[in-house]
Amino acid sequence: MLPRLCRLIPALVAAMLFALPADAFDTRARAAYVLDQTTGTVLLAKNADQPLPPASMSKLMTLYMAFEAIRDGRLSLDERLPVSSHAMSYGGSTMFLDTTDRVRVEDLLRGIIVLSGNDACAVIAEALSPDGTERGFARYMTQRARQMGMTNSVFANSNGWPAPEHEMSMRDLGLLATRLIADFPKFYPMFAEERYEFDGRAPQNVRNRNPLLSLGIGADGLKTGHTTEAGYGLVGSAAQGDRRVVVVISGLDTERSRAEEAEAIINWAFRQFASKSVARAGTVIAEADVWMGDAAKVGLTVAEDLDLLLPVLGGDEVKGEVVYTGPITAPVQKGQELAELIIKPEGLPEHRLPLVADRDVARGGFVNRMMTVSQVLIKRLNEGPEGAL
Repeated sequence: MLPRLCRLIPALVAAMLFALPADAFDTRARAAYVLDQTTGTVLLAKNADQPLPPASMSKLMTLYMAFEAIRDGRLSLDERLPVSSHAMSYGGSTMFLDTTDRVRVEDLLRGIIVLSGNDACAVIAEALSPDGTERGFARYMTQRARQMGMTNSVFANSNGWPAPEHEMSMRDLGLLATRLIADFPKFYPMFAEERYEFDGRAPQNVRNRNPLLSLGIGADGLKTGHTTEAGYGLVGSAAQGDRRVVVVISGLDTERSRAEEAEAIINWAFRQFASKSVARAGTVIAEADVWMGDAAKVGLTVAEDLDLLLPVLGGDEVKGEVVYTGPITAPVQKGQELAELIIKPEGLPEHRLPLVADRDVARGGFVNRMMTVSQVLIKRLNEGPEGAL
């Protein structure tokens, strides 16, 4: 049989893989993806898997691969790289490099992060490309993205320069942002730098375009983007207390609307959700019937403390359901997976996790087993033909 035990689980004081309805925050962005990185909770997903022009936000992939190369010893911060005529030819946001330059890798990284240098990306790309070309590096970027789980990303260049086949989804950008933060804590502080001036060039282009950095809301990176086709977009992250939120938006009409939307989403994410304890390891949530054991029942508990990120106005209880195929045949070992807990917070998709035995249940002795069999036979005979053996 398949018992289904419905109950309310008190929420004591947040988080797994829940996703709110797409209209939970009525964003003006064409596409958006908001993740509570600390808990893995997807707070908002609007057209999140649709490949779109990412503009300069795709420079995050070039940065990730540059950081990997430095970590692996294939590139060093003090190494000086030549500037090709191809790299120098880029317009838009640049470091104003020319072919007489040999630029330190560390300067190029800041040139990409703070100044959004298209030329700096091309210099890095040609240095790391298998064939020495930016196009070859773009193919390398696409391959690496697939390995990282970014299934809706294809790169035609290193910097987001408009190209029909150059696309990323908002979810992919969110995944990339979380990997940058988690994998390269040594380099991530660069994203919070608000100014960088390279060699006295272009004094009008020294400020970080990320509008969130100076707002006092915990924002500390990552990258903006804009082209006519893509509109205004942003990949941002902010930390408050023990929580970190990653925000990805695209398709805004103006620079101002991008800034306002990103700030509003971050405030919403931190203010409208709170971390609450739902279950503690060792606390019996339900009991399962045991067959042929020295006890008739065994307690069911979570193996680890369970915290969920829940809406602050959602009340102090969440619906839960315990499902198992029983009775469980003895012997049972403490910690053995026996059932599944299905959590159903109001307005959120369900979340499933295993429940384990809270103690050992030995196989019953001969007399105990015979009594159990006798009770079952009597019950089935009393139920009539449908219950007979």
